[in-house]
Amino acid sequence: MKKTKSFFLLLVVLSSLAGCATSGPKYSEYKAQIPASNPDLGRIYFYRASALGAAVRPNVVLNNEVVGEAISHGFFYVDRAPGEYVAVTSTEVERKASFTLEKNQTRYIRLSISLGFFVGHVYPELVDESDALPEIADCRFTGQMTSGQNQK
Repeated sequence: MKKTKSFFLLLVVLSSLAGCATSGPKYSEYKAQIPASNPDLGRIYFYRASALGAAVRPNVVLNNEVVGEAISHGFFYVDRAPGEYVAVTSTEVERKASFTLEKNQTRYIRLSISLGFFVGHVYPELVDESDALPEIADCRFTGQMTSGQNQK
């Protein structure tokens, strides 16, 4: 019985580590290199600070366009025109967060996980910058590097 528990614990730990962002630079190290956004656009950061359910990595969809993946300990950003937006993730259920983006505004969407029947549910949640910045600090960049940006 003890061996079974140990084996199960090992599987949980390994599956958690398998889904974590490990290659990109940390936000705290990378933020100075992130290019300023066009002042006519807004910026949306998506981040997932928890390792819980790391193997669950659904796509993040913004107004019907896949913009990234919900990777544990990862973040990415997109620049978009002002307007109404809906961020969606889905596993066995679909979860949404609706928000308005203004010109030259920065928004933060936390991607959290909750228990599901078969698989965890990753859900987007709009959070204030004061809550987001401490949480995103140790997350690693998982988006597309643009020219002029060097990965550490």
